[in-house]
Amino acid sequence: MMDPENPIVKLCAEGMQAEAKRDFVQAKGLFETAWQTAQDDYEAAIAAHYLARQQSSNEETLSWNLIALERAQKVDLEKVRGFYPSLYLNVGHSYELMEDFEMAKANYEKAVSGFEELTDDAYGSMVKDAVQRALARIASAKRW
Repeated sequence: MMDPENPIVKLCAEGMQAEAKRDFVQAKGLFETAWQTAQDDYEAAIAAHYLARQQSSNEETLSWNLIALERAQKVDLEKVRGFYPSLYLNVGHSYELMEDFEMAKANYEKAVSGFEELTDDAYGSMVKDAVQRALARIASAKRW
């Protein structure tokens, strides 16, 4: 569970609020500030995860999603275990957008393998639903 008092988490929450108001310039600025001020791999993983949302190309989005995953892998597993399904969901989605359906499927399946680590709340349900819909979407397309 992310600490809502962590300054990086706060910046990313502010960025999400800016996104909700459709102020994408402000959102990207807040996510970039989070990235630039991250003090460790945990904070960098969070910042990169959100910064990926505001990229102008699928390739840049994939790059930031992979950075988020890479930085999370450097953190003690206990601290990030519940974060992995969302990270793999986003990596999978990036590959799907780039029409690399094999890599998309592989990452979505990694997300599924982490479902037991998700909290039993709206966030956990949202991630599970998104992964299941993504797997169904690529399976029905039979592109891989």
